[in-house]
Amino acid sequence: MAEMNPTIRTYQVFPDVPESLKPLLELAHNLWWVWHPDAVELFRRLDRELFDQTNHNPVKMLGRIDQAKLAAAGADEGYLAHLKRVYEAFKQHINENGWYQSSHQGAAKMLVAYFSAEFGLHESLPIYSGGLGVLAGDHLKSASELGLPLVGVGLLYRNGYFQQYLSGDGWQQEAYPELDFYNLAIEPVTFTDGSEVRVRVDLPDNAVFCKVWKANIGRISLYLLDTNLQDNAPADREITSRLYGGGTEMRIKQEIVLGIGGVRALEAMNVSPTVFHMNEGHSAFLALERARMLLEGSNLTFDEARQQVMATNVFTTHTPVPAGIDMFPPDLMIKYFRNYVPSLKLSEEGFLALGREDVTNSKQGFSMAVLAIRLADSVNGVSWLHGEVSRQMWHNIWPNVPDTEVPIHHVTNGIHVRTWLSADINFVLDRYLSHKWITDPTDHSVWEGVSQIPDEELWRAHERCREKLVGWSRKRLREQFLSRGGSYDELAAADEVLDPEALTIGFARRFASYKRGALLLRDPERLTRLLEDTKRPIQFIFAGKSHPADNEGKELIRALVHFARNPAVRRRIIFLENYDMNVARYLVQGVDVWLNTPRRGMEASGTSGMKAAANGVLNCSILDGWWVEGYEPDLGWAIGRGETYADGNVQDQVESQTLYDILEKQIIPLFYQRGVDNIPREWIARMKNCMRRLAPVFNTNRMVREYADRFYVPANLRGTTLQTDGLKRSIELAHAKDRLRHRWGGIRIVGVHSSGNGHFKVGENMQVEALVDLPEVDPGEIKVQLYAGAINASGRIDQPQVMTMTHSKEMAPNRHLFIGRIDCKTSGRQGYAVRVVPGLEDLATPFEPGMILWN
Repeated sequence: MAEMNPTIRTYQVFPDVPESLKPLLELAHNLWWVWHPDAVELFRRLDRELFDQTNHNPVKMLGRIDQAKLAAAGADEGYLAHLKRVYEAFKQHINENGWYQSSHQGAAKMLVAYFSAEFGLHESLPIYSGGLGVLAGDHLKSASELGLPLVGVGLLYRNGYFQQYLSGDGWQQEAYPELDFYNLAIEPVTFTDGSEVRVRVDLPDNAVFCKVWKANIGRISLYLLDTNLQDNAPADREITSRLYGGGTEMRIKQEIVLGIGGVRALEAMNVSPTVFHMNEGHSAFLALERARMLLEGSNLTFDEARQQVMATNVFTTHTPVPAGIDMFPPDLMIKYFRNYVPSLKLSEEGFLALGREDVTNSKQGFSMAVLAIRLADSVNGVSWLHGEVSRQMWHNIWPNVPDTEVPIHHVTNGIHVRTWLSADINFVLDRYLSHKWITDPTDHSVWEGVSQIPDEELWRAHERCREKLVGWSRKRLREQFLSRGGSYDELAAADEVLDPEALTIGFARRFASYKRGALLLRDPERLTRLLEDTKRPIQFIFAGKSHPADNEGKELIRALVHFARNPAVRRRIIFLENYDMNVARYLVQGVDVWLNTPRRGMEASGTSGMKAAANGVLNCSILDGWWVEGYEPDLGWAIGRGETYADGNVQDQVESQTLYDILEKQIIPLFYQRGVDNIPREWIARMKNCMRRLAPVFNTNRMVREYADRFYVPANLRGTTLQTDGLKRSIELAHAKDRLRHRWGGIRIVGVHSSGNGHFKVGENMQVEALVDLPEVDPGEIKVQLYAGAINASGRIDQPQVMTMTHSKEMAPNRHLFIGRIDCKTSGRQGYAVRVVPGLEDLATPFEPGMILWN
C-alpha cells in the first residue's frame, strides 16, 4: 500500500471570550500573572479542575473551558471586579517607572541582551531543566520589577526537558511529550507586513532557518528561536527539539543557533543591545558573531573589534568543576566553523586559541567557558565561595597572577521572592509589612516588619502550607502508583502517607552524585529509628531528576524508593516524580526544614534553600554555595564547619553521622518544644529571622541591581566610550596592547632596595625603590606595584595589599626609578614583592594574560 502524503492546510482556532472578559487574554499571554496570587486566583476561579489539568496554563484553559462558564463569569459582578483589580495592577506595572529609571536618570541609553540556554518561568512553559533556567527566569522577572531595560534570548524546545517517571523497580524513565506552541503564552514575532521573522545560520552542509517567538514577562521580552520548520532538513528540525539532548554535535548546533542565531535575530528585529550577558558558556558564540558584524565591510582587525565586544560582554559562570563545561574537539570546531573563520579575519589556529586555556597546546579542546572569558571584560561566579573556586579553576588563563587577584568576581544568586512565596505567607506579609515590600523591591528595611507578625498567625499560615503539601503529595503519589499499575494496597497506602502535623523535611534537586541525595541512607537503622518515633514524628519528601545518561544518579533514586517501601517507614518517606516548578513550590512552601548535602565546593550557589527561607523554612545544609554567606546559628543548621576531605567515603561517613546528630539533638527537640498553646515559639523565632534577614538579601531584585550597578552600567559606559569616532579608542587600545605585548619580553626589574635594616615599629614606614628597564616602553604604559602583607607558614603573603609605586625619574636610557612606601600597621613577620603589570588607560583590568613580571 502506497504511503499517504496528503497536503495539510493549517488554520488556527482562538478562544471565544466575552467582551467583558477580554483583558483575560492579555493577562494570559503575559507571564506577569505567575508571581501575583490575585491573578493566579483570577484564572483558577473560572474552572479549578481544568486549571490544574492544563498545568496551570491559562492560554490553554481559555481555549478548552465550557463557554457557559465564561458567559457566567462575564455576567458575574464579583468576578468582573476581581478582573478589574488585577488588570489595573498589571497596567500599572507595565507603565510605571521602576528603580532603574529613578536611579540612573541621565545615564547613556542602555539595553541588555540576556542569553541563556534555558529559562524557567513557569511549569506551563517547560523549557528549563533546573536551577540555571529557574535563575534565568527569575532574572527576567526582577528586571521587569526594577524597570531594567533588558531582553532575553533563548531556544524554544519542542520537547522541553524530559518528563520523569519511575519503573516498578524505581528506575528513572524519560518521556518527551511535544509542546503545543499555539496554546502557550508565546507568539511568533512578525514584521510590519505580517511576515514571520526568520534568521539563517550556516552549518557545514546546509543553512538552517530559525523562527523567532516571543514571550512577555511583565515589561520584559523573551525571544526564543525554533528550528522546527519545513524549510529545514529533518535533522536540523531536531536542533531545538530537546534541552540538553543528543550528543556533542547536537550540542554544538544548539549553541551555534543560540549564540549566532540569537544575535542575528535581534538584528533582524531592529533590537540593538548595548550590553550582552552570557548566562553560562552555552551562548558564547554570540561574542564571535558580534565581532564578525563589526568586521563586515570594515578595515578593522579582529583585535580591534574584539576590544569593543569584550567591553560590552558580561559572562557568568555557574560551574564549579571543569568537567561541567562544554568542550568541543578541535576538528569538530573546524568542521562547523571552517567557512566562518575567514569572516573573523583569523587563521584557524588563531580561532581555536580563543577557546583554549593554554593557547600553545594545539591538542586542547575548545572550551565554551574559556571563549566567554577571553571575550568578556566582566566575568563572575554566583556566590562568594564559587568566585573563589572559579579563580582557582581558571587561574591558568592568567599565568603568575595570584589566585585572589584573578579577574573573576562574584554576584551571589538570588530568587524572585514573589514567585516562590506561598499565598498564605504572602497574605500575612501584606497585613504586617509596609506596602513597599511590593512597590519598592529595593527597600530591604521593610522586612524588619516580620518581627511584628504574631507567632500564632505566622505558625498557622505555615501549617496551612504543610497541610496543603501533605494533601497534594498523597494525590500525586496515588497518581504515580496508578500510572505504573500499582496494587490496591499501594493505592490505599498512598492515601495514608505523611502526617500533616509532623516535622517535615524536604530534599529536592537534581540527582547528581555530588549532591548526595541518599546521604541519609548511610545508616539505615539509625534513620529507621528516627522515622519510627511516634511521639516526635519526622518525615521526609524527596524529589528530583537525574540526567538521562547519569546511571549513578538514577541508582540513588532507586535506593531511596526501595528504602521507602519498607512497611515500617513507608508512611514517613516518599519520592515524588517529575520534579518541576510546581512541585518545587509545594515543597519550599510546605516543609519545615530544607536539606542540602552537596560535597563542599561542588555547589556553585544553590537557590532552592533561598526559596524555602523566604517562606520561613529553616535550612540544614553543608556550608557550600550561598549557605556559606547566609548561615548564622539562629537561622538554621550547618552540617560540619566547611571541612574538606581527601577521601569521599570518609567524608560521607562523618557528615552523615553529623546530620543524624543534628536531627536527633537539635532539629527534632526544637520543633517539638511546645508550651500549653502547642506553639513552637523558639522555632518560630528562627522562621522570622530567616524571612527578615535572608529574604531581602538572597533575592534576584538585589542580584539584578548588583549586575546593573557593577557590570551593565559600567559596560554600557565603557562601550560607548570605546566606540566613538568609528571605534577610535577601541582601535587605539588594541594597538597599544599589541605594542606592549611585543615589547613585554624586554622589561626587567633590575634592582629593588628598601630603607632601614629590616626591623620596624608599628606606625613607621619603609620606602622601597625599584629600578626597571623599559626598552621602547613609556612609563605611563605600565604600573610598578608593591605586593605586601603578612607572611604565612608556607612563606606566602596572606591578604596582600597592592600599592602602585610612583615613577621618579629616568636614571639611564630606558632605565627608570620607581618609589613606593609600605606603612607598618601591624606587628609580625611581613614581606613584599615588586611586580610590573600593564597600565594602559582603557584597560578593564591590569591583568592581561601573559603580561605580569615579578622581581
